[in-house]
Amino acid sequence: MATTRVLSREDGNLSSSILTSRDKNYTDIDLLFSAKPNGEIYTKRDAAAVKQSIKTLVQTNHFEKPFLPFFGGNIRSLLFELVDEEDPTEIIDNIRDTVEVYEPRARIIDIKVSLKPDNNSIDLTIEFQTVSTEETVVFTTVVSRLR
Repeated sequence: MATTRVLSREDGNLSSSILTSRDKNYTDIDLLFSAKPNGEIYTKRDAAAVKQSIKTLVQTNHFEKPFLPFFGGNIRSLLFELVDEEDPTEIIDNIRDTVEVYEPRARIIDIKVSLKPDNNSIDLTIEFQTVSTEETVVFTTVVSRLR
């Protein structure tokens, strides 16, 4: 992604602008911890790394991460609540706020929530854009009870 930087009068009133580019590569450890034949751990890059991070955020409840009590979307805690019309908006707000605070590499475009109270599950579809590459990714998951 190239950005144009225009120089000001203090810079000598130059008539040309400077093109700069920001090239960031996002790399995270694959949370499956599977090893390559040479013994190294696989890594996730760019959109896959951001997608893995959002998945972790969505599936983490409050007070599950030591020293960060409000880390995570706290979605599983809503599985056993009585279903009403405000639940989807509460879930959307939780996810949006969590991603804004803990995942600066992603920009949320759309979140779709489908409540399934008979199965104690929530279907989530999160569409987001990675900041550096502006690649749009759709992430779908089902949040359900653990046992």
